[in-house]
Amino acid sequence: PAQTRVAGAGALLVTPDAQTAGRLAAELPYFLPGRCIRYFSDWETLAYEAFSPHQDLMSDRLLTLYEALQGSLDLMIVAAPTLLQRVAPPSFLAANTFFIKPGQTLGLERLKEQLRTAGYNPVSQVVSPGEYALRGGLVDLYPMGSSLPYRIELLDDEVDSVRVFDPDSQRTIHPVAEIRLLPGREYPRDEAAAMRLRSRWRETFEGDPSRCSLYRDAANAVFGAGIEYYLPLLFEEPLVSLFDFLNPSAEIAVIGQADMPLQEAARDLHTRYEFLRHDMERPVLAPSALYLAPDEVFSEMSRWSRFGLHRDPADSVTQAATDIRADRR
Repeated sequence: PAQTRVAGAGALLVTPDAQTAGRLAAELPYFLPGRCIRYFSDWETLAYEAFSPHQDLMSDRLLTLYEALQGSLDLMIVAAPTLLQRVAPPSFLAANTFFIKPGQTLGLERLKEQLRTAGYNPVSQVVSPGEYALRGGLVDLYPMGSSLPYRIELLDDEVDSVRVFDPDSQRTIHPVAEIRLLPGREYPRDEAAAMRLRSRWRETFEGDPSRCSLYRDAANAVFGAGIEYYLPLLFEEPLVSLFDFLNPSAEIAVIGQADMPLQEAARDLHTRYEFLRHDMERPVLAPSALYLAPDEVFSEMSRWSRFGLHRDPADSVTQAATDIRADRR
């Protein structure tokens, strides 16, 4: 398939750890009002863990990648270890992002199929991103990347209205002109992806594949927990790095030293791999299939203008700030 052209994020800020990245993502909008600033978080699970990342994390990650894809992202903030992780190709987001607006012809069965393909889960009441609920001609939908859910009212095969609503009170707030429907997961969930997983599983791993529940469930197009650590088996195209979502003229700023966190993260990955590689009931992919090596990260960085930000402890001009904390008692 033809590669999707990426407009790309305008800048990348690399921090030594996730705590610093999260803090800067909360503070920088105060100094840069009107700019689109996103923190691209890690999955926050151990490598090769048999658990899927939290829905809120995946929602934020997909929104960040989509905004980078569209060129509306001014600054992407990321912790250095997260740069090792390979991500879904841009064409996946481009092909699986849909828009729904009033007046659009969209039958209920077609919408259900579209939501199922996108990876949304049917529930009785939506409470988190990636869920939808059906009640007659009403569809409650919580898109990935959205802060609130939407209520879609269908009149026969036409979208009559789209409104934001409060999931706690169930009251609608205001109408909207359009909603964006991002994929519900970071991987395709159709039958073709399931069959691709089973075929490549047999090519990649030795032994009886039927011993693994992930392989057995894929026969029914069911994707079990922890399937994210088998992404290369689900995509027709190869995975890419976060650098593929940067604008060609983007700049990279690195706070502190990135090499130590990258090396430590890479060592932890290989330790986990050596510990789990002999599990015949749940075999794991080599780290190189899912992650970049630290040298590859620095090689990618060299393609862009880059500068470092650090504090020199020998700088006599730098002084500690005056303690201005309030005594709340």
